[in-house]
Amino acid sequence: MELIGKTNIDFIGMKKISFIISGIIAIVGLIGMIQMARGAANMGIDFSGGTAVQLKFTQPVGMDKAREALGKHGLKDATLQDIKEGNKLLVKVGKTTLATGKVADTIEDVFKKEFVGNQFIVESSTEIGPSVGDKLRKDTLTAIVISMFGIILYIAWRFDFKFGVGATIATMHDVLAMFAVFYIMNKEVNLLFVTAVLTIAGYSLTDTVVVFDRIRENLHKNLKEAMHNVFNKSINEVLSRTIVTSLTAFLAAVALLFFGGEVIHDFAFALVIGIAVGTYSSIFVASPIVSLWEERGIQVKS
Repeated sequence: MELIGKTNIDFIGMKKISFIISGIIAIVGLIGMIQMARGAANMGIDFSGGTAVQLKFTQPVGMDKAREALGKHGLKDATLQDIKEGNKLLVKVGKTTLATGKVADTIEDVFKKEFVGNQFIVESSTEIGPSVGDKLRKDTLTAIVISMFGIILYIAWRFDFKFGVGATIATMHDVLAMFAVFYIMNKEVNLLFVTAVLTIAGYSLTDTVVVFDRIRENLHKNLKEAMHNVFNKSINEVLSRTIVTSLTAFLAAVALLFFGGEVIHDFAFALVIGIAVGTYSSIFVASPIVSLWEERGIQVKS
């Protein structure tokens, strides 16, 4: 099935505009990544340390009353998240003076005392020490760097070194775009976000490889044709396939975003952003970089 017919769009001719847009995204993403590495962004307890307790009540709980009750017992900095389905309340507390293992008990005691007529059960409780959170944050950045290096090696082996660099820059662009969006929107960065980042890195790479495959085929078939034309022709030939694949994955991510529940909401949101940006980067970032490199290589040889 083809959503669109034969096209003849000059994608490579738009490289200046796309590089400016991508440059802005990359700068904001780098700022967000640095802030997150410093622990200055909205870091989840996975990376900053703290406690998260999810409670399920028999009756709805007023957020203001819950916040007031926690404040009376020394937990005024607690973050509350109301989960409408099932009268659930998620309480997150960062690093406190309380001993590790005591925060969850304190939260439970507060609601037992202040909400006597509203019975509840503790559905989940997680506590992470600050040293563990700091190590997880550093390990996360290391994992992303290693994955980028692995991409260069894989694409360089399968295609050529310049293709590997192009694919890595495009993938890193997508990762930085997700950091930029989460930093600007002050969304919580946790292990689910990291899972989404690495998932999108893999998706973006797969999409880029499809475009590169067609470029390589056409380079061998059209040895005398201008490099600009070969790259444009290749992108246009796989455009329908790219749109169908991306749209399918995008719709699945949107379904998760709206119907997947509160727990994976931010994960699904990251996937939606990542799929859109990954499709853009395969066409407007990876391919123009390799095209520019190839053209300069030919000029140097001549």
